[in-house]
Amino acid sequence: MKHTELSIEFFPPQTPEGVDKLRIVRGKLAALKPEFFSVTFGAGGSTRERTFAAVKEIAAEGYAAAPHLSCIGTTRAGIREILADYQAAGIRRIVTLRGDLPSGMAETGEFRYANELVEFIRAETGDRFRLEVAAYPEWHPQARTPADDLAAFARKVKAGADSAITQYFFNADSYFHFVDAARALGVDVPIVPGIMPIASFSKLARFSDACGAELPRWMRKQFESYGDDNDAIRAFGLDIVTELCERLLAGGAPGLHFYSMNQSALTLEICRRLGLGQTAD
Repeated sequence: MKHTELSIEFFPPQTPEGVDKLRIVRGKLAALKPEFFSVTFGAGGSTRERTFAAVKEIAAEGYAAAPHLSCIGTTRAGIREILADYQAAGIRRIVTLRGDLPSGMAETGEFRYANELVEFIRAETGDRFRLEVAAYPEWHPQARTPADDLAAFARKVKAGADSAITQYFFNADSYFHFVDAARALGVDVPIVPGIMPIASFSKLARFSDACGAELPRWMRKQFESYGDDNDAIRAFGLDIVTELCERLLAGGAPGLHFYSMNQSALTLEICRRLGLGQTAD
């Protein structure tokens, strides 16, 4: 039976209580034996210290840690310093992103696009880091056309990326179409689908509207019909996401990357249903 690689994303906690909670969550999710835990990086590096603290702690616990690193609003000197910190901490994998400008900042800094960051890291550190890049099966919300977005993705890979993680989606066909189109452009790295467990439909809808992820009309209508019935929302969400994962894996997806939102229960349940990992508490 083919091994399915899992990875799990966190955001850096803002409070001591959040740090303690994430330790508990991480301990539970470690039962899945993920390939790595990733930690997000705020716009313009606004969470830099908290991201670094989280990945150092994950690495110290013996797990593979992959910090996100966005380049908008940064300098080459600043990125060089971050890379040195990660190298000293034993980090071997980085999720390289363009990122967003912090609110109120007008200048993009010394990098404009993620492919420039990938090129810079390769020039500075060679093969020291395994580099992940982002992919958008339903197209980046700022892309002018699907072809432009696909070309931008190909540039990131050809700049030296080892693999890609997608934005979350709920239409498996969009993923398969994207992979086929990328392969036609000569992209041959693994493209791992991003998976968003559904804890709250209202939060999911707001987040999806902001990041350009499509919620199919039939899904919206079904969720809306449940009103404030959180148990029904949770059950329906688990069914939808589990079925999506089953289809993706059956169609050849190389793994699954879970956007955990610093929670463990839904990811554990989905993986239990899929027969993946060891999910005992």
